[in-house]
Amino acid sequence: MSYISETYLTVRYAETDMMGIVHHSRYYPWFEQARTDFIKKIGMTYSEMERMGILLPLTETGAKYYYGLKYEDEALIKCKLVKLSVARCEFEYEVYKLPEMKLMTTGKTGHGFIGHDFAPINLRKKYPDIWEKMNSLVCVEEK
Repeated sequence: MSYISETYLTVRYAETDMMGIVHHSRYYPWFEQARTDFIKKIGMTYSEMERMGILLPLTETGAKYYYGLKYEDEALIKCKLVKLSVARCEFEYEVYKLPEMKLMTTGKTGHGFIGHDFAPINLRKKYPDIWEKMNSLVCVEEK
């Protein structure tokens, strides 16, 4: 089953720049929040995964900004897991302005699976139950 998490937020004044729009750097904490909400779907929190020995360092990021959100705008961030291998995963994000559901920004983050010693781990071998839960949530493009 594919899964897309939804995270709602209201733009805070401190997130805007001199032009009155959300500064580009603020989208990455929003992506992190959406990813955290997504991980809850597998039945655990990010911090529980880390205590177990699964760390997810960022290996790549990207964003495309179509329109600027402004102070007090309501937003929806959709997050989906689009790629999963035994050593890596990739999430994609869509940021919408509410209530009109206008697509404002898209983004992606790539992550590796490592242990507390910072060595790569094979998620499927070391944590097969978590692998199965994550694998069941990967969004597959329909053709």
